[in-house]
Amino acid sequence: MSEHARTGICGYDADSIFIRGKSLTTEIMGRYGFTELMLLQALGREPTPLQVRILDAVMVTIMEHGLVPSAVVTRLTHYGAPESFQGAVAAGLLGVGDRYAGTASECGALLERIAAVPEAERRGKAVEEVKGYRAAKRPVPGFGHPIHQAVDPRVERLLAIVGEAQAGEGGAEGEHVRAMYLLQEVLREETGKPLVTNISAAMGAVMADAGIPSAMMRGVVLTARCAGLVGHLFEEMRQPAAHHMWEAAQAAVDYEP
Repeated sequence: MSEHARTGICGYDADSIFIRGKSLTTEIMGRYGFTELMLLQALGREPTPLQVRILDAVMVTIMEHGLVPSAVVTRLTHYGAPESFQGAVAAGLLGVGDRYAGTASECGALLERIAAVPEAERRGKAVEEVKGYRAAKRPVPGFGHPIHQAVDPRVERLLAIVGEAQAGEGGAEGEHVRAMYLLQEVLREETGKPLVTNISAAMGAVMADAGIPSAMMRGVVLTARCAGLVGHLFEEMRQPAAHHMWEAAQAAVDYEP
């Protein structure tokens, strides 16, 4: 038995670079788009057109959130260390979490658990999950939103895009999207509240239906948000706002010894 650990992702020598068994220069460059290569590299198998379409739609949906803390931190870090482009982006990424980037990974794991049981048992499983969250005094991830209280407009559009893609590939609505609707129904029955299904639930459902494991979903969100932070940082370099943010913070917080 070899004493060395192994990786199946990438290898190279003086003349060649291989990713998942394919030559970077002759088989990948110019033939794969970024999303295709991301799926191939992470999952180790050729992505389907449906997977690529779904992941593209998810990343477009979550890339930009406005001046949320992660974007503010990126801009302020650049203000303090303008020589460190990567430091500013990394600082912002550290603030990408459940509150402002969503709980797609936790939603995905929850929907995976519901979809894993036989169909006749799924309602009972959904009830069990909801009761478990409520007993722990934790919100069920993917439901409720501080701004989009009646409907999250992104959900309907994302599900429509995915539905069109599935129809084009001869497929139907997936198990995890159906589990999402079931969970929504059960949650409203258990709480008596018309909690809106938010984009995190929809992203978790469609990614799970695309064969993307829940453990990878946070990475998808981070990849998309990284691109968004690059845009904020580039704008900050040309049209600075960080100084005003700093002054606003000073004006808003009083010193009380």
